[in-house]
Amino acid sequence: MVALSILDLVRITEGTDARGALDNARDLARHAEGWRYHRIWVAEHHNMPGIASAATSLVIAHIAAGTQTIRVGAGGIMLPNHSPLVIAEQFGTLERLFPGRIDLGLGRAPGTDQFTLRALRRSPEAAEYFPQDVLELQAYFAPGEPDQRIQAVPAAGTEVPLWILGSSTFGAILAAELGLPYAFASHFAPDQLLPALRVYRNRFKPSDQLDQPYAMVGVNIIAADTDKEAHRLATTQQMSFADLLRGARGLSRPPIDDIESYWSPAEKAQAMRMLARSVIGSPQTVREGIDALAAETGADELIVVSDIYDHSARLRSFELIATNHDDHADAAMAVGRAD
Repeated sequence: MVALSILDLVRITEGTDARGALDNARDLARHAEGWRYHRIWVAEHHNMPGIASAATSLVIAHIAAGTQTIRVGAGGIMLPNHSPLVIAEQFGTLERLFPGRIDLGLGRAPGTDQFTLRALRRSPEAAEYFPQDVLELQAYFAPGEPDQRIQAVPAAGTEVPLWILGSSTFGAILAAELGLPYAFASHFAPDQLLPALRVYRNRFKPSDQLDQPYAMVGVNIIAADTDKEAHRLATTQQMSFADLLRGARGLSRPPIDDIESYWSPAEKAQAMRMLARSVIGSPQTVREGIDALAAETGADELIVVSDIYDHSARLRSFELIATNHDDHADAAMAVGRAD
């Protein structure tokens, strides 16, 4: 059975604030440990009033400090926004504090607009050096050499596992060339999912970190007791995508009964193309959707976004996803033993 993990958007809703969003992320992670999710990641976004994870390494520390076993990481750090040395120092510190539990996913998109990119003091051309920056970062996590003039203290020797994130074949090629695990962002950019996975697996070269390809696929899953209720809960995310297309960056909104009254036909078409890989429905519907996606992609792991307004409903969604998945896995194992 495919492994399940969580990508938490750390949404600030109309009913809470940034502190509430951060505490909800930590609470979700605590529950996720009991539901046997493999890892929980948060992502770097800037100048977005509805997302509280801009200081990504600090959010990871907050979540990791409230949990015991689940892996916690970045999905991801937008490396062109930063000096590799500083990121190595931050994540090396996290690894020292929470040994064996930290992941570092790396992307080359800015995670923001061009005005904010300039405020970050980074050049738009910085993305062109992404492959070199990944290698530099990797070197900082390696054991230090006696004559090494620059060390990322306390990162040296931690060998924090790196991931390459992407929504095109560029990231797939880089991950394959460096022998790193690859995560595809099909929860918002599904168009090149299958070609990218094919390129990654065909071109993969073993490395010290990884001896064979390992692919993780992002997917929006919203589970509720009925299909009808799940589709109602999904309107929160659908409104967020419509707002994004309008250039509006507001807070997460409560679900509505009639999404057609909110977006235009053109907004609907574009948003639904971006959300095409979503799985929405009852536990049975969700299980069938997960099985179909896993079979189609051959994914080693699915990282799940469940973008729901109400925290208790979001917890319920993740619980239904995990419990149903575990029951299905147990049944499959029982059949295998019987055979």
